[in-house]
Amino acid sequence: MNKFICISNSKLNMKNKNIVKVSQTLIALLFLLVQSATAKVKLAAIFTDHMVLQQQSNVAIWGWARPNAKIKLVTSWNKKEYLATAESNGKWKIKVSTPKAGGPFEITFNDGEALKLTDILIGEVWFCGGQSNMEMPMKGFKSQPIIGSNEAILKSANPKIRLYTVPHWSITTVQEDTKPSEWKLANPENVAGFSATAYYFGQLLNEMLDVPIGLLHDSYGGSSIEAWMSAYDLKAFPEVKVPLPTDTIKDVVRTPTTLYNGMLHAVIGYGIRGAIWYQGESNYERSDRYEDLLPAMVANWRQYWDNGNFPFYYVQIAPFRYNAVPKPDPKANSAYLRDAQRKALPKIPNAGMAVIMDIGEEKMIHPSHKKEGGTRLAYLALTQTYGLKGLVGVSPTYESITIDKDKAVVKFANVPNGLTSFGKELSLFEIAGSDQKFYPAKAVINGSSITVTSTDVKNPVAVRYAFKDFVIGDLFGNEGLPVSSFRTDNW
Repeated sequence: MNKFICISNSKLNMKNKNIVKVSQTLIALLFLLVQSATAKVKLAAIFTDHMVLQQQSNVAIWGWARPNAKIKLVTSWNKKEYLATAESNGKWKIKVSTPKAGGPFEITFNDGEALKLTDILIGEVWFCGGQSNMEMPMKGFKSQPIIGSNEAILKSANPKIRLYTVPHWSITTVQEDTKPSEWKLANPENVAGFSATAYYFGQLLNEMLDVPIGLLHDSYGGSSIEAWMSAYDLKAFPEVKVPLPTDTIKDVVRTPTTLYNGMLHAVIGYGIRGAIWYQGESNYERSDRYEDLLPAMVANWRQYWDNGNFPFYYVQIAPFRYNAVPKPDPKANSAYLRDAQRKALPKIPNAGMAVIMDIGEEKMIHPSHKKEGGTRLAYLALTQTYGLKGLVGVSPTYESITIDKDKAVVKFANVPNGLTSFGKELSLFEIAGSDQKFYPAKAVINGSSITVTSTDVKNPVAVRYAFKDFVIGDLFGNEGLPVSSFRTDNW
């Protein structure tokens, strides 16, 4: 009996041991399954199906995995394998070589579990930033239309144009990723809600270059330039108050650094050919600093992107009745901001400014003629970045003034075929003597210069053109590109 009990106990002990072993095996398998589930590569939000990668470049791709995990990436266009090891915080980055424009292609990621991105095109990628005039969608804002948009939307289906919009996010701390979004193909539904300026720009590039175009749209209506700059960038501007991480954001679009933190920092490094920019309206009351803020922002973006002096093209803000009060402040005049944008241009290497003096609207800060801005940005890119010959892409620019007795002769650059007013009398020039009082002046075109006079000013010292809050420009280059408002003084 005791022997039976001993044998039975022995069998029970063996059974229990087997149960324990099975349990341990199951636990181990479950652990591996959990590891595998959590190990799946997580890509930064900007890397999705349908994206466009910059052609003939070494583009960065990044994301997260388990700490110290080995990540393998395979590109279908050349079957090449790339390897990386995740850092202790799980972050990894790989640079891949891209071919000439083409596709569609695939990229496979694997750190134990495969992840695949499909329908990837190789082409030209442009960053598109700014405030509401960049953000304004092709369908327009409510009761704020865009001329000709309905037909443009109707004809917009094009699988070689891809669109990505970074979601709004204003925050006081730098974020390593943006809110989720996705690359979309150009079609009526997607284009209707996408930046009109960016779309018109990209559509013309696609038509002329015949390569896929990727448009990375990153803007927020009402935003100031300081909101798109990092805390480091703004150290050179001590008058700008950078918020602390614990501060409450009272103005989500005009608090310094907050849009850089939430919307820009995490996409910097994505392979681009260049950037277009449409912003300045929210800085018109502080125009004296914009001349330095814009070049500083561009210089720092280029440093962060580590992509050399990539092209940077921007739209000069349109005339508008900003200062519509009974006794306007003379300095609260958008012409001063336009002048700051004009003066900033020589301070930014490999840059260009699209002038839209001819399409401003007195009572609408968002001009309904959006195609002109996007098209003129494309002219700059096509001539200066892609080397297209036979096209003039730059507006005539003020160069110098010479005083000859009672006459002021204003000389312009970038006028290969001369200046024109299309047969109309020039009515927007003013002239002043040493008393700094400006009078309406007679202006006569002489090829690439203009002679300015007034019977009220016998000894002129300064000239201004279209230097008003709201005005419709009447001076152009022969190709139809308008001349920027300008002043020869610094009063």
